[in-house]
Amino acid sequence: MNLRRTLHAAESLDALDGPSGAVARAVRRVVGRGEVDRLLRGEWLGHPVHPLVVTLPIGAWVCSAVLDLGGRHAAARQLVKVGLAATPPTVLLGLADFAHLDVRQRRVGLLHAAGNVLAAGCFLASTRCRGVWSTRAWLLAGLTALSAGGALGGHLSYAQAAGVHRWQEEDAR
Repeated sequence: MNLRRTLHAAESLDALDGPSGAVARAVRRVVGRGEVDRLLRGEWLGHPVHPLVVTLPIGAWVCSAVLDLGGRHAAARQLVKVGLAATPPTVLLGLADFAHLDVRQRRVGLLHAAGNVLAAGCFLASTRCRGVWSTRAWLLAGLTALSAGGALGGHLSYAQAAGVHRWQEEDAR
């Protein structure tokens, strides 16, 4: 299976239009289009904030797996919790960006979010395990889901150019 083809196929899943449109409308209704929206989307920075903040849970979770393999289980568990604590603000920032995507980008964005929610659930489950092997199984499942979500996020950012030149375009208006 060609990964590039798979990522591009996500853009064509029109069955996601209803749910992704509903999420975008709900976010616009809650956040609005004013100062809060501009703050969450990174106007003050000149580019989206979500790609910066997402490094916190990703880094924590990847490092937790390394520590766990090295026998530092307590430290690994603490890093999983750091990643989980960083997840809500990361999701909030991603949702603010999501509300401004076009239809094809929202399709990929919804799959990106679903993969990352699944990853967070796996990492949360790993904190509930008592055995080393069950913990590692959840960590592996979490890293797998995180990788899929990350690949979709990368496709959204780079192949679909979500958020690229957004502030320059809005400044020109």
